[in-house]
Amino acid sequence: MQGLWRRLTTAVIFVVIMVAGMYISEHTFSALFLVITGGCLFEFFSMTLDRHTKRNRFRKALGVAIGILPSILVSALSLGYVSDSESFIQVSSLLFAPFIFTSFIYELYSNSEEPFTNIAYIILGLFYIGIPFALVDFIAFDEDTFYYRIVFGLLLLTWVNDTGAYLVGSKFGKTPLFPRISPNKTWEGSIGGALTCIVFGYLLHLVFDEIGLVQWLVLALIVGLFGGIGDLVESMLKRSVGVKDSGNLLPGHGGLLDRFDAFIFVIPFAAAYILYLR
Repeated sequence: MQGLWRRLTTAVIFVVIMVAGMYISEHTFSALFLVITGGCLFEFFSMTLDRHTKRNRFRKALGVAIGILPSILVSALSLGYVSDSESFIQVSSLLFAPFIFTSFIYELYSNSEEPFTNIAYIILGLFYIGIPFALVDFIAFDEDTFYYRIVFGLLLLTWVNDTGAYLVGSKFGKTPLFPRISPNKTWEGSIGGALTCIVFGYLLHLVFDEIGLVQWLVLALIVGLFGGIGDLVESMLKRSVGVKDSGNLLPGHGGLLDRFDAFIFVIPFAAAYILYLR
Protein backbone atom coordinates (compact mmCIF):
# COMPACT_ATOMS: atom_id res chain seq x y z
CA MET A 1 0.00 0.00 0.00
CA GLN A 2 2.86 2.37 0.82
CA GLY A 3 4.39 1.72 -2.61
CA LEU A 4 1.06 2.47 -4.30
CA TRP A 5 0.71 5.80 -2.47
CA ARG A 6 4.27 6.70 -3.38
CA ARG A 7 3.60 5.99 -7.05
CA LEU A 8 0.36 7.98 -6.94
CA THR A 9 1.97 10.96 -5.19
CA THR A 10 4.82 11.00 -7.68
CA ALA A 11 2.38 10.80 -10.59
CA VAL A 12 0.27 13.71 -9.30
CA ILE A 13 3.30 15.96 -8.71
CA PHE A 14 4.72 15.01 -12.12
CA VAL A 15 1.47 15.82 -13.95
CA VAL A 16 1.06 19.15 -12.12
CA ILE A 17 4.60 20.22 -13.09
CA MET A 18 4.05 19.15 -16.72
CA VAL A 19 0.72 20.96 -17.04
CA ALA A 20 2.01 24.12 -15.34
CA GLY A 21 5.14 24.21 -17.47
CA MET A 22 3.19 23.90 -20.71
CA TYR A 23 0.30 26.21 -19.88
CA ILE A 24 1.95 29.17 -18.10
CA SER A 25 3.92 30.61 -21.02
CA GLU A 26 6.13 29.87 -24.00
CA HIS A 27 9.20 30.37 -21.80
CA THR A 28 8.15 27.87 -19.14
CA PHE A 29 7.23 25.43 -21.94
CA SER A 30 10.73 25.61 -23.42
CA ALA A 31 12.38 25.52 -19.99
CA LEU A 32 10.35 22.44 -19.03
CA PHE A 33 11.42 20.47 -22.08
CA LEU A 34 15.02 21.61 -21.77
CA VAL A 35 15.08 20.19 -18.24
CA ILE A 36 13.43 16.95 -19.41
CA THR A 37 15.89 16.66 -22.29
CA GLY A 38 18.87 17.20 -20.01
CA GLY A 39 17.53 14.71 -17.46
CA CYS A 40 16.91 12.01 -20.06
CA LEU A 41 20.35 12.54 -21.57
CA PHE A 42 22.02 12.34 -18.16
CA GLU A 43 20.24 9.06 -17.38
CA PHE A 44 21.11 7.68 -20.82
CA PHE A 45 24.81 8.45 -20.39
CA SER A 46 24.81 7.18 -16.81
CA MET A 47 23.67 3.83 -18.19
CA THR A 48 25.89 3.64 -21.25
CA LEU A 49 29.19 5.51 -20.95
CA ASP A 50 32.38 3.99 -19.58
CA ARG A 51 31.90 4.16 -15.82
CA HIS A 52 35.36 2.90 -14.95
CA THR A 53 37.37 6.09 -15.38
CA LYS A 54 37.72 9.06 -13.06
CA ARG A 55 36.97 11.48 -15.89
CA ASN A 56 33.53 10.11 -16.57
CA ARG A 57 31.75 13.10 -15.01
CA PHE A 58 33.17 15.42 -17.63
CA ARG A 59 32.34 12.88 -20.36
CA LYS A 60 28.70 12.79 -19.24
CA ALA A 61 28.57 16.58 -19.04
CA LEU A 62 29.97 16.79 -22.57
CA GLY A 63 27.39 14.28 -23.80
CA VAL A 64 24.54 16.21 -22.19
CA ALA A 65 25.83 19.50 -23.64
CA ILE A 66 26.03 18.04 -27.16
CA GLY A 67 22.65 16.35 -26.86
CA ILE A 68 20.80 19.37 -25.51
CA LEU A 69 22.31 21.84 -27.98
CA PRO A 70 19.65 21.33 -30.72
CA SER A 71 16.87 22.11 -28.21
CA ILE A 72 18.66 25.25 -27.00
CA LEU A 73 19.17 26.52 -30.56
CA VAL A 74 15.59 25.80 -31.64
CA SER A 75 14.19 27.37 -28.45
CA ALA A 76 16.23 30.52 -29.03
CA LEU A 77 14.70 30.80 -32.50
CA SER A 78 11.17 29.91 -31.38
CA LEU A 79 11.14 32.40 -28.49
CA GLY A 80 12.38 35.27 -30.67
CA TYR A 81 15.76 35.73 -28.99
CA VAL A 82 17.42 35.85 -32.41
CA SER A 83 16.90 38.88 -34.66
CA ASP A 84 18.57 37.49 -37.77
CA SER A 85 17.37 33.88 -37.88
CA GLU A 86 19.01 33.04 -41.21
CA SER A 87 22.49 34.05 -40.04
CA PHE A 88 21.90 32.31 -36.71
CA ILE A 89 21.04 29.05 -38.48
CA GLN A 90 24.10 29.31 -40.72
CA VAL A 91 26.51 29.99 -37.85
CA SER A 92 24.93 27.25 -35.70
CA SER A 93 25.26 24.75 -38.54
CA LEU A 94 28.93 25.64 -39.03
CA LEU A 95 29.76 25.32 -35.33
CA PHE A 96 27.67 22.22 -34.62
CA ALA A 97 29.97 19.62 -36.18
CA PRO A 98 33.17 20.95 -34.51
CA PHE A 99 31.34 20.89 -31.17
CA ILE A 100 30.45 17.21 -31.68
CA PHE A 101 34.04 16.39 -32.61
CA THR A 102 35.25 17.61 -29.23
CA SER A 103 34.18 14.19 -27.94
CA PHE A 104 36.86 12.61 -30.16
CA ILE A 105 39.50 14.98 -28.79
CA TYR A 106 38.43 14.29 -25.23
CA GLU A 107 38.69 10.52 -25.66
CA LEU A 108 42.31 10.90 -26.80
CA TYR A 109 43.18 11.97 -23.26
CA SER A 110 40.64 9.98 -21.24
CA ASN A 111 42.63 6.73 -20.95
CA SER A 112 39.42 4.82 -21.57
CA GLU A 113 39.61 1.24 -22.82
CA GLU A 114 36.54 1.87 -25.01
CA PRO A 115 36.99 5.38 -26.46
CA PHE A 116 35.00 4.82 -29.65
CA THR A 117 32.20 3.13 -27.74
CA ASN A 118 31.92 6.30 -25.64
CA ILE A 119 31.95 8.50 -28.75
CA ALA A 120 29.28 6.33 -30.37
CA TYR A 121 27.04 6.61 -27.31
CA ILE A 122 27.46 10.40 -27.17
CA ILE A 123 26.40 10.69 -30.83
CA LEU A 124 23.58 8.19 -30.24
CA GLY A 125 22.31 10.31 -27.33
CA LEU A 126 22.14 13.29 -29.69
CA PHE A 127 20.03 11.44 -32.24
CA TYR A 128 18.00 9.25 -29.88
CA ILE A 129 17.09 11.94 -27.33
CA GLY A 130 18.42 15.38 -28.27
CA ILE A 131 17.02 15.79 -31.77
CA PRO A 132 13.55 14.31 -31.03
CA PHE A 133 13.05 16.71 -28.13
CA ALA A 134 14.22 19.61 -30.31
CA LEU A 135 11.38 18.70 -32.69
CA VAL A 136 8.86 19.43 -29.92
CA ASP A 137 9.36 23.15 -30.57
CA PHE A 138 8.61 22.66 -34.26
CA ILE A 139 5.26 21.20 -33.24
CA ALA A 140 4.51 23.86 -30.61
CA PHE A 141 5.64 26.99 -32.46
CA ASP A 142 4.44 28.06 -35.88
CA GLU A 143 5.53 31.65 -36.53
CA ASP A 144 3.53 33.72 -33.99
CA THR A 145 1.18 30.90 -32.94
CA PHE A 146 1.86 28.73 -29.89
CA TYR A 147 0.34 25.25 -30.23
CA TYR A 148 1.26 23.92 -26.81
CA ARG A 149 -2.01 21.98 -26.58
CA ILE A 150 -1.00 19.77 -29.49
CA VAL A 151 2.13 18.74 -27.57
CA PHE A 152 0.04 18.22 -24.44
CA GLY A 153 -2.39 16.11 -26.47
CA LEU A 154 0.46 13.95 -27.77
CA LEU A 155 1.67 13.43 -24.21
CA LEU A 156 -1.83 12.46 -23.09
CA LEU A 157 -2.19 10.05 -26.02
CA THR A 158 1.15 8.47 -25.12
CA TRP A 159 0.15 7.97 -21.49
CA VAL A 160 -3.31 6.69 -22.46
CA ASN A 161 -1.75 4.23 -24.89
CA ASP A 162 0.59 2.94 -22.20
CA THR A 163 -2.19 2.68 -19.61
CA GLY A 164 -4.61 1.00 -22.03
CA ALA A 165 -1.95 -1.52 -23.07
CA TYR A 166 -1.21 -2.34 -19.43
CA LEU A 167 -4.86 -2.76 -18.40
CA VAL A 168 -5.90 -4.81 -21.43
CA GLY A 169 -2.70 -6.86 -21.34
CA SER A 170 -3.15 -7.63 -17.63
CA LYS A 171 -6.70 -8.82 -18.21
CA PHE A 172 -6.62 -10.50 -21.60
CA GLY A 173 -2.95 -10.77 -22.60
CA LYS A 174 -1.89 -14.24 -23.75
CA THR A 175 0.22 -13.82 -26.88
CA PRO A 176 3.76 -12.50 -26.23
CA LEU A 177 4.62 -9.49 -28.36
CA PHE A 178 8.41 -9.48 -28.05
CA PRO A 179 9.46 -12.00 -25.39
CA ARG A 180 13.19 -11.56 -26.06
CA ILE A 181 13.00 -7.89 -25.09
CA SER A 182 9.92 -7.54 -22.86
CA PRO A 183 8.35 -10.83 -21.72
CA ASN A 184 5.31 -9.16 -20.15
CA LYS A 185 4.11 -7.31 -23.25
CA THR A 186 1.41 -8.98 -25.32
CA TRP A 187 -0.26 -8.45 -28.68
CA GLU A 188 -3.61 -8.13 -26.91
CA GLY A 189 -2.26 -5.37 -24.71
CA SER A 190 -0.72 -3.49 -27.63
CA ILE A 191 -3.93 -3.67 -29.67
CA GLY A 192 -5.95 -2.61 -26.64
CA GLY A 193 -3.66 0.35 -26.05
CA ALA A 194 -3.93 1.45 -29.69
CA LEU A 195 -7.75 1.20 -29.65
CA THR A 196 -7.90 3.14 -26.37
CA CYS A 197 -5.63 5.73 -27.95
CA ILE A 198 -7.92 6.14 -30.97
CA VAL A 199 -10.99 6.60 -28.76
CA PHE A 200 -9.11 9.20 -26.72
CA GLY A 201 -8.00 10.90 -29.94
CA TYR A 202 -11.66 11.38 -30.79
CA LEU A 203 -12.28 12.93 -27.37
CA LEU A 204 -9.28 15.24 -27.74
CA HIS A 205 -10.66 16.83 -30.89
CA LEU A 206 -13.69 17.94 -28.87
CA VAL A 207 -11.44 19.89 -26.49
CA PHE A 208 -8.32 20.82 -28.47
CA ASP A 209 -9.55 22.34 -31.72
CA GLU A 210 -6.18 23.49 -33.10
CA ILE A 211 -6.42 20.58 -35.51
CA GLY A 212 -9.42 18.57 -36.73
CA LEU A 213 -10.78 15.12 -35.95
CA VAL A 214 -8.96 13.35 -38.79
CA GLN A 215 -5.63 14.85 -37.70
CA TRP A 216 -6.12 13.78 -34.07
CA LEU A 217 -7.04 10.26 -35.18
CA VAL A 218 -3.93 10.04 -37.35
CA LEU A 219 -1.81 11.24 -34.42
CA ALA A 220 -3.51 8.62 -32.22
CA LEU A 221 -2.55 5.94 -34.75
CA ILE A 222 1.03 7.22 -34.78
CA VAL A 223 1.15 7.10 -30.98
CA GLY A 224 -0.48 3.64 -30.88
CA LEU A 225 2.13 2.24 -33.26
CA PHE A 226 5.37 4.04 -32.43
CA GLY A 227 4.79 4.58 -28.70
CA GLY A 228 4.93 0.83 -28.08
CA ILE A 229 8.04 0.52 -30.25
CA GLY A 230 9.71 3.30 -28.26
CA ASP A 231 9.01 1.42 -25.05
CA LEU A 232 10.54 -1.74 -26.54
CA VAL A 233 13.60 0.17 -27.73
CA GLU A 234 14.30 1.46 -24.22
CA SER A 235 13.75 -2.03 -22.82
CA MET A 236 16.32 -3.29 -25.33
CA LEU A 237 18.72 -0.57 -24.16
CA LYS A 238 18.28 -1.42 -20.49
CA ARG A 239 18.74 -5.14 -21.16
CA SER A 240 21.90 -4.47 -23.13
CA VAL A 241 23.48 -2.51 -20.24
CA GLY A 242 22.00 -4.62 -17.45
CA VAL A 243 19.80 -2.14 -15.57
CA LYS A 244 16.17 -2.29 -14.49
CA ASP A 245 15.34 1.44 -14.55
CA SER A 246 17.00 4.38 -16.27
CA GLY A 247 17.14 6.23 -12.93
CA ASN A 248 15.37 6.84 -9.63
CA LEU A 249 14.30 10.47 -9.97
CA LEU A 250 10.60 9.54 -9.89
CA PRO A 251 9.96 7.28 -6.85
CA GLY A 252 7.94 4.25 -7.87
CA HIS A 253 8.23 5.12 -11.57
CA GLY A 254 11.95 4.90 -12.31
CA GLY A 255 13.67 7.67 -14.23
CA LEU A 256 12.70 10.39 -16.68
CA LEU A 257 13.75 8.27 -19.65
CA ASP A 258 11.43 5.50 -18.43
CA ARG A 259 8.54 7.96 -18.56
CA PHE A 260 9.40 9.55 -21.90
CA ASP A 261 10.75 6.57 -23.85
CA ALA A 262 7.53 6.19 -25.84
CA PHE A 263 7.08 9.95 -26.35
CA ILE A 264 10.63 10.28 -27.68
CA PHE A 265 9.87 7.73 -30.38
CA VAL A 266 6.53 9.32 -31.22
CA ILE A 267 7.84 12.88 -31.71
CA PRO A 268 9.73 12.46 -35.04
CA PHE A 269 6.76 10.80 -36.75
CA ALA A 270 4.18 13.18 -35.24
CA ALA A 271 6.34 16.20 -36.12
CA ALA A 272 6.74 14.99 -39.71
CA TYR A 273 2.96 14.64 -40.06
CA ILE A 274 2.14 18.00 -38.44
CA LEU A 275 4.76 19.88 -40.47
CA TYR A 276 3.44 18.20 -43.62
CA LEU A 277 -0.05 19.52 -42.79
CA ARG A 278 1.32 23.02 -42.34
